[in-house]
Amino acid sequence: MDKTLKYIGISHKSAIVSQREKLHISDKEKEKLIEDVRDNFKDITGLFILATCNRTEIYFESTITSASVILDFFIGRKIKCRCADFKDFFNLSNNTIETTKHILEVAAGLESSVLGDAEIVHQIKDAYQFSVAHKMQGSLLERALQSTFKTHKRISNETHFRDGTTSVAYKSLKVVRSFYGKKAAKTKNILFIGAGDIVMQLFKYNSKFNFKNIYISNRTQEKADVISNCFKCKTYDWDKVLKNEFENFDVIISAAGNCRHLIKKVPQTDNKLLLLDLAIPSNINKASVSGNNIVIYDLDSISEDLEETKEKRLDSIDEVKQIISEELAHYQKWLDDASLRRNLIKSKSNINQKVIDLLKDHHEELVEEKIEEVTNKVMRKLMAQSKCPHSMSNVDTIIAEQACLVYEE
Repeated sequence: MDKTLKYIGISHKSAIVSQREKLHISDKEKEKLIEDVRDNFKDITGLFILATCNRTEIYFESTITSASVILDFFIGRKIKCRCADFKDFFNLSNNTIETTKHILEVAAGLESSVLGDAEIVHQIKDAYQFSVAHKMQGSLLERALQSTFKTHKRISNETHFRDGTTSVAYKSLKVVRSFYGKKAAKTKNILFIGAGDIVMQLFKYNSKFNFKNIYISNRTQEKADVISNCFKCKTYDWDKVLKNEFENFDVIISAAGNCRHLIKKVPQTDNKLLLLDLAIPSNINKASVSGNNIVIYDLDSISEDLEETKEKRLDSIDEVKQIISEELAHYQKWLDDASLRRNLIKSKSNINQKVIDLLKDHHEELVEEKIEEVTNKVMRKLMAQSKCPHSMSNVDTIIAEQACLVYEE
């Protein structure tokens, strides 16, 4: 049985943040998941785990195991009760081309909460490196990801779909400026919680906003110190974050990994307080954090609020879809050729015997080199014509033609 590339996935299109976070896969969980898949599904030879703020997807290459089986297995690990309630949040496919089309569209940014978001490509590259490190890239998966990276490059070079900045971090800083006003925002005390990619992007984009009073807090003080030295900001003690001591801050942007409901309370004052939760699982417990002067944005509302380049990108969608269609056609051809190559290899001994039988009838002396030469020419001809090697009447004709050519040379 041939291998097939399959996937299961939940995203912002099928579930809200509170639902997605229950099924998010942390870096630590990825290691365990890949081990458990190997132990339980021996036919799976390729595995790719894409876990971002907006989506959790598992791509896998197998002969027998179906997407629904992996879905049950995955949900069963994450949700201890009412597993059926979460199945409807997932899309899945058992078809190689359908799965490849999906990842091409995801990588292009067609499925992103912010249309054309290029950050997803970097996340896909990181996930690919994880698969490679665990020797789980698989041939179908490897080819699909190479098509993904090529598609991304073509979209960037051939369309306006990547024009403008659509970073969640950039948009978060813009929310701060809009909330307080351009001049006043520069004087506000801002706390960044975490030390991952989003926080690093916050610092990167602050060069465009020039907020002066930024503090950084992270559970690992050494990381906070490094970031503080690099970006010339102050550190804030992690223990104070755990105690929810935020009296001196006007803005809190939290992006700490695996810290569900880290923020359960904030000071109740007459001053406005802006909270931005950029984490999955959510860092802010909305149920317990509330007040007349408190405004909270999560990932969904950030993406929904600010899409300044959307119109230009909408105009480029047809071009993007055309590129995806072309690259998908290339993948389909590679897939067909690979299938034909497998069939030819299986049939080579039969073709070789047919060559011997034909040459016996026409040549008294059988030369091994000639037999091999005719056999190889026949196989190349079949490949070039994309003909099925099991059409034996056609094979006989090609053998006769190639034998004549070899003996005429």
